[in-house]
Amino acid sequence: MKQARQATLFEALIPIIFLIIILGLSLTIFDLDPQIPLLLGTLVASLIGVYRLGFKWAELEEGIIQTITMAVQAILILLIVGTLIGTWILSGVVPSMIYWGLNLLSPGIFLVATLLICSIVAVSTGSSWTTAGTVGIALLGIGETLGISAPVIAGAIISGAYFGDKMSPLSDTTNLAPAMAGANLFEHIRHMLYTTGPAYLISLILYAIIGMKYAGQSLDTAQIDLIQTTLMNHFQTLSPILLLAPVAVIVMVILKVPALPALLTGTLIGGAFAIVFQGADLGEVMSAMHYGYESHTGVLAVDELLTRGGLDSMLWTVSLVLCALSFGGVLEKTGMLTTISSHILTYAKGTFGLVFATLITCIFTNIVTGDQYLAIVMPGRMYKEEYEKRGLAAKNLSRAIEDSATVTSVLIPWTTCGSYMLATLGLNPIAFLPYAFFNLLSPLVSLILAATGWTMEKRSPQK
Repeated sequence: MKQARQATLFEALIPIIFLIIILGLSLTIFDLDPQIPLLLGTLVASLIGVYRLGFKWAELEEGIIQTITMAVQAILILLIVGTLIGTWILSGVVPSMIYWGLNLLSPGIFLVATLLICSIVAVSTGSSWTTAGTVGIALLGIGETLGISAPVIAGAIISGAYFGDKMSPLSDTTNLAPAMAGANLFEHIRHMLYTTGPAYLISLILYAIIGMKYAGQSLDTAQIDLIQTTLMNHFQTLSPILLLAPVAVIVMVILKVPALPALLTGTLIGGAFAIVFQGADLGEVMSAMHYGYESHTGVLAVDELLTRGGLDSMLWTVSLVLCALSFGGVLEKTGMLTTISSHILTYAKGTFGLVFATLITCIFTNIVTGDQYLAIVMPGRMYKEEYEKRGLAAKNLSRAIEDSATVTSVLIPWTTCGSYMLATLGLNPIAFLPYAFFNLLSPLVSLILAATGWTMEKRSPQK
């Protein structure tokens, strides 16, 4: 019986190169989603595994199933997050966070307020795209009337949006990173505070310094007033008491309640609030959980901001995760990931070298594949075993992935995130890149912590 062998570096790179080419064609020429290119990449990797390396299809299929099984919890969390978003919008929780967040606007601290507002909206929705495409557009218009440079405003918008995208348990990337690394969701979020906190604080200071020269100027708040008035007219109550829903989830995070029951409890609180404060019935609550909330205010910015959520809204992301994991499963089972990572790790000495290799791989994957999901999945699978071998907790890997893959995707013009911001804000990512302080600082802070060893927690013996 022929024994399967280890892939050479050339063989291991063939599926990667094929995927880069087919993804490039799909995203730029055919304007297609990444799922089918990923399945085609899986096919190419499987053919090499069977006909070149001597694996049986049953073995490759087993590898796919094993890899997907590791992400089942993350997939379930994504589905629950969809139901949570639907009830939190219906109940007025998300509209309240947006309404009260917009009250932070002040001419003297416009850039700081922009960062804070976009952070609040992104944390409450879990979406950087939605944040930039709604309140981001409004803030860009207001800032330009003050004479502030559009790239600077966009930098503050992007920084706030990606802070929320990175730290919110409602974000798909925040769920995906720990799933790939083998970390707990809430432990992952808490561990990110060590890199996210300093990067965010420095960003606040930099925006405050830049914005000081605009103090005292008049502020045209017509667009913000329109959003706030529309929200008030279409929800019975926008009371701060509704913020008890996210507070309850935060408390459960602090108490280390597992992610699934904590988020499900948040969904139930949102449903109860919808009935009590907005006069919704049980059927409307269940509909919002399944299909999401659909806004019909007649104000485009508000409708785009609130029409989202529901279990169905997560199925596109789930399908992408399954396709990416199928590709990664074959690469892992055939040893191709091991071959690639071993060549990289020959230059990665110590903890600093390992984290540096992780950050560079994530950024490189963003550049060559144009998709942040792949930049999360592939490095996560590549380096998981090496972090275990070196006795490092999985949350160190998931944090490094978020500090690079998530926040840098928007800075590259040809990625899905970069092209979305180009279309939404009307600015090439190269223009706002120097002012997206949070996105630039996150990987640097991550490297500093790796160099000092601070917060690089060891793996628990029982794991």
